Amino acid sequence: MSGLDRLLRPRSIAVIGGGAWCTNVVRECTKIGFEGPVWPVHPTRKEIGGVPAYPTVESLPEPPDACFVGINRTATVEALRVLRHAGAGGAVCFAAGFSEARAELTDGGDLQEALRTAADGMPFLGPNCYGFVNALDGAALWPDQHGLIRREAGVAILTQSSNVALNLSMQARGLPIAYIGTVGNEACVDLARFGEALVEDPRVTALGLYIEGIRDVRGMERLAARARALGKRIVAMKLGASEQSARAAVSHTASLTGSDVGARALLRRLGIAQVGSLSAFLETLKILDGVGPLDSDRVVSMSCSGGEASLMADSALGRGVSFPPLGKAQTEALRAALGPKVALANPLDYNTYIWGDVPAMTATFAAMMAGEAALGLVVLDFPRADRCSMDDWMPVLDAVAGAMARSGKPVAVLSTLVETLPETVAEACHARGILMLCDLPAALDAVAAAAFLGQEAQAAPVLLPRDVGIQGERGFFVGAEGALLNEDTAKGALARAGMRVPGRRQLRVAGAAEAATEIGLPVAVKAVGLAHKTEAGGVVLNLRTAEAVAAAAEAMGTPEVLVEEMIDGTVAELLLGVVHDPAHGFVLTLGAGGVLTEVWQDTVSMLLPVTEAEVRGALNRLRLAPVLAGWRGAPGADLNAVWRAVQAVQTLVTAHAGEIAEVEINPLICREKDAVAVDALIRLNDREGL
Repeated sequence: MSGLDRLLRPRSIAVIGGGAWCTNVVRECTKIGFEGPVWPVHPTRKEIGGVPAYPTVESLPEPPDACFVGINRTATVEALRVLRHAGAGGAVCFAAGFSEARAELTDGGDLQEALRTAADGMPFLGPNCYGFVNALDGAALWPDQHGLIRREAGVAILTQSSNVALNLSMQARGLPIAYIGTVGNEACVDLARFGEALVEDPRVTALGLYIEGIRDVRGMERLAARARALGKRIVAMKLGASEQSARAAVSHTASLTGSDVGARALLRRLGIAQVGSLSAFLETLKILDGVGPLDSDRVVSMSCSGGEASLMADSALGRGVSFPPLGKAQTEALRAALGPKVALANPLDYNTYIWGDVPAMTATFAAMMAGEAALGLVVLDFPRADRCSMDDWMPVLDAVAGAMARSGKPVAVLSTLVETLPETVAEACHARGILMLCDLPAALDAVAAAAFLGQEAQAAPVLLPRDVGIQGERGFFVGAEGALLNEDTAKGALARAGMRVPGRRQLRVAGAAEAATEIGLPVAVKAVGLAHKTEAGGVVLNLRTAEAVAAAAEAMGTPEVLVEEMIDGTVAELLLGVVHDPAHGFVLTLGAGGVLTEVWQDTVSMLLPVTEAEVRGALNRLRLAPVLAGWRGAPGADLNAVWRAVQAVQTLVTAHAGEIAEVEINPLICREKDAVAVDALIRLNDREGL
């Protein structure tokens, strides 16, 4: 288990400190039924939490497997040194005031480094974290209450927020949680290493990650690959965005892309599903624990109310869930079960004619599952147990179990509200193998996430300059006078990488008319030295005479201009950009281009490297896709040429990964027979020392 076995599955636990937090650890270990010894350590107290205390670590009967260190920050450093010398298996460092408090405590970073040095290879969680609860083996190195009970199997949840972990432990949805853990400052064990240790446990069915920031991309790649190899899946909720990418907003791409987009692209590349709410996070874990990843996003819905059927259909809009129409065999079987009065559709309102009739409900649910759906959803909201009887609702569960047995496909019971799924019912159904979902929007998000996890994950590792170690071929960017290359130089670099660019000449204003004649009228004239030329009035198009060219060049107000071949025959304008996100790699963005790029906000982002299939899939996800394909009889764009343009940018960035901070082509003019970069921007990293 990645060197963490003694820490995460201990046979003995030491609790160092005498405050309320340490007393709580002793209490929680007893409460969850830890079978090994718990040894409080305190220099003066005789007992802690009703358990006899030892004065020093050295006086313990044997080296402890796991230690909770609940003392002040400076004493924590010395405690780790003592524990390492004593042969302890690992520790949880509860104290704060380390690197997370650099702004308030000038020695915070140094103290965290001292903590690492003191541990000298002994694994520890934190500092500034709650630790973990192992509900499988009954180990609770956790300084507060929690909502877990002993389990034989279940999901693991890891977070970078101790309080969020505490809140998640209190869920009452029937989700079996095997482990819940926090990482704090990740001074030793980070999210990826912790996660890899947990997925190796055969009793763990799935992994949930609450992520504020990804520190080790390669570690996350290893975690994702190992989990998938073991047949397990990961769902994440990701928060936050880095300041590095926000500062890069020279281009349209950078204003649309940031660390958050980079993280989303990374998670997608790794085959990790991402959800946007804690409720969807928990519901996805329930699906993964109960039935695993789904083969597709196609579902059938069954309810005894037209209002519920309509609510299901409306709630699914934009959520990545589809309702396939009923086939002939389904309609015939449904008609036999329901009679002539019920309108047959998906979502289905089976009405109340068969309510309480288990054979008829079983036949109805099984008939719905006879089609191509990957999951069936039976809408069932339970009454309040404190005021009502649930007796009339329970036969529906028998029918669900019968339909699953008959169809061989998973069928879930879905309560539209959290409040209408009693935990007692959820737990009982889990024991019967019936998946219980709740909160309609979150449950549908979870279905979409589980369907994503049923897809084959991409294998190629992301491009990271620090791993490639390339600083670029000196002199490649000829004409570079600073970090931002002028358009002529940028297009020259792209052309050498295989990009189709217009014929052009950059020269003094006085030579513009002659250059236009040589290139061939009509032409465009552009100011040199402006990042956003169109917005600044630095572009004049379709100039058809030498006199018009001369006048336009003079009006630019810049010493030099770019005279360029006019490109016509436009089918569509695309944005093609790459931004180096320091946290996640190179983010490729494809989207609707031109001067209204930021208005349309029609983009898809991926991490380099990309394949042709991925690029074509991304283009198909754009709202612009019908235009690229040929809208209402209009010619379509040459998508092979678009792929060649992406290849050219990818080739350039890969070969000079240490130099390039940003590349943008906007617009890439897509035509019937080619794709041409009519505007280009390249921003380099600080070139000092090259």
